[in-house]
Amino acid sequence: MSIKKIQFDVLSAIEYANKIMSESEISAKTGIPADAVTDTVKELLNFGFINDKSITQAGIEALQPYRVRRAVFMAAGFGSRLVPITLNTPKPLVRVNGKRIIDTILDACIDVGIDEIYIIRGYLKEQFDQLLYKYPGIKFIDNPFYNEANNISSVFAAGNLLQNAYLFESDLLINNPKIVKKYQYASNFVGCFREKTDDWCVYVDKNLRIYDEKIGGDNCYQIFGVTYINSEDGVKLEKHIKEIFNLPGGKKRYWSTVPLLTYGKYYNIYVRPISDKDIVEIDTFEDLKANDKSYDVI
Repeated sequence: MSIKKIQFDVLSAIEYANKIMSESEISAKTGIPADAVTDTVKELLNFGFINDKSITQAGIEALQPYRVRRAVFMAAGFGSRLVPITLNTPKPLVRVNGKRIIDTILDACIDVGIDEIYIIRGYLKEQFDQLLYKYPGIKFIDNPFYNEANNISSVFAAGNLLQNAYLFESDLLINNPKIVKKYQYASNFVGCFREKTDDWCVYVDKNLRIYDEKIGGDNCYQIFGVTYINSEDGVKLEKHIKEIFNLPGGKKRYWSTVPLLTYGKYYNIYVRPISDKDIVEIDTFEDLKANDKSYDVI
């Protein structure tokens, strides 16, 4: 049976904690008002999804349609704004305080049981083989268009893998691994509310459904490169990406404009709010130096 969003939020919080929490604890973790938590807990008890100790097998089964099945990493680009470091090293493999940038996301995935992992590579692609020593189960997909196309080419290369899947940009330092969750209710982009930003941002309705995307805006959500795509949207996205990619100029598009703008009426995609401390984007060499003082010598 399908469950309501509020039921999903409470049930997945209990599953993650592996115990029955107090209503105040659930409210604090989910942001749901305490009285609504009380009603939802009663519903879950009646369904047999939880008991007085923890989630039941029936509850775990109810969450399975929302289980994240795989993770796809876009890691094909050159990273020109991180020169000179990227002259010899792909940006995702650059170390920050001794740890490769991509490892912070890979570790977060592994921690929640996402072990079907694909890395879409292009620039200096052979260097990604080093990841196999720590992550022997990952698979590589080569992007032959990385040097002539935008990031739409990596999503094109992913094909039908974007169903029940995370899609990650690979230049993100994940400071809070808890933003990578085992279960997701709907397709979403993580985002942080900004009164003003000059970065990629989206506008949302009262339910946090995205209805517009722009570069720069006021009272909007700055989006980061962590996206979840459910099964239904993954099927549509494969088709729509292929259509745009094969149009004149299509290879120069950013992939997110396809589901959020060009074909926006066919999708229900939401913002999943996060703190501005949860993720750090390493876009430029200045960003790198700000997060690892050892690079100040260059």
